[in-house]
Amino acid sequence: MADQVYNVLFLCTGNSARSILAESILNHWGKGQFIGFSAGSHPTGKVNPLAIQLLTQLNLPTAGLRSKNWNEFAAPGSPHLDFVITVCDKAAGEVCPYWPGQPMTAHWGIPDPAAVEGTEVERTFAFRQAFKAMETRIKLFLSLPIASIDRMRLQQRMDAIGKTPLDIPSQ
Repeated sequence: MADQVYNVLFLCTGNSARSILAESILNHWGKGQFIGFSAGSHPTGKVNPLAIQLLTQLNLPTAGLRSKNWNEFAAPGSPHLDFVITVCDKAAGEVCPYWPGQPMTAHWGIPDPAAVEGTEVERTFAFRQAFKAMETRIKLFLSLPIASIDRMRLQQRMDAIGKTPLDIPSQ
């Protein structure tokens, strides 16, 4: 019998940086058992070039990454979602669409690297910090015994991941 594949949707407001990073990281580390998607409540319509640059430098997947509206994942024929994770505080506070199948939800807020102003070095550093925080949380998520843990305990563990210290200096 084949192992179950879990679909995870990462949500942010603009779907240009954090959720894009998360989608790529999960698709890399999930090794086919987890498929990452991303979307935004008010997508910018373009992926931040610094996100693509960083992912490319780290040899992580960038094919198919695009800024899209979260309604794509609530529409008939969209992928079944097992998990929906917000990665920005704005998206966490918004009323989300109805997700068919009642996926597990969690909030893993990470500061927006796209909002950092300054030199190219400062902006690139902000993207690296957001990437590292997201990668740490995704690796913690991937280490959970999802197939053998009850739903309540899984929810507690997912919520705890969102409270994991980020080690990101204040902007």
